[in-house]
Amino acid sequence: MAQKSVSLFVTCLVDQFYPEVGEATVRLLRHLNVEVDFPADQTCCGQVALNGGYRSHATAVAKRFIEVFRNSETIVAPSGSCVATIHTHYADLLRGYPELAAEVASLQARTYELSQYLVDVLGVEDVGAHLPSPTRVTYHDCCHALRDLGVGAQPRKLLSAVDGAELAEMKDSASCCGFGGTFAVKFADISSAILREKLRNVEVTGASVLTAVDSSCLMHMGGALRRQGSRTRAVHLAELLCEGIEGERA
Repeated sequence: MAQKSVSLFVTCLVDQFYPEVGEATVRLLRHLNVEVDFPADQTCCGQVALNGGYRSHATAVAKRFIEVFRNSETIVAPSGSCVATIHTHYADLLRGYPELAAEVASLQARTYELSQYLVDVLGVEDVGAHLPSPTRVTYHDCCHALRDLGVGAQPRKLLSAVDGAELAEMKDSASCCGFGGTFAVKFADISSAILREKLRNVEVTGASVLTAVDSSCLMHMGGALRRQGSRTRAVHLAELLCEGIEGERA
């Protein structure tokens, strides 16, 4: 079988705050014999500007995204929300540029969230990960990944195949964590109330690891877990899978 080739879209949050998630994504893909390149000219997908109401800025960034990834065979990102922005908003954002319509459709067909790519495209449900000690893991369904992309079963299949991991489902796993980008800042009281309910559900599972496919949700929940002295650590799915791959542990 011919070796697969993907371009990594690393996302703003990963680039600025969680480079280890990008590094884990690359190691994981290479472990699965996928060739990975990193277009160095990439910037944002436009989600931040779009959510903030700066539509013209989001449109400019979307055009830039198409230019940078125009020749990529496949684009993979460790983020459901960024991939969802491309899938659900680019056609509308770029409606004023009909000459790009075919490229938008092509881009959407070639862009995947990481677990979606592993399970649905590669057909891999077991990456061969083995955790050094029994670990109870709970999974948070990120809003955009689940609702816009239908990503829910894919990460669970990957987690269930990890030797040494026990997947413990939390109550209301599909409910929001309260982040929502600027929502957490503009409506801090509401965001905090949603977050408290989410963390109560996490704690009930007894899991020592909380994982998800978006660093934004994990930043929100992980920060609160640390402040309240929880023994539960928030870890991106790419990092957790990579931890369990022999020779890839940090």
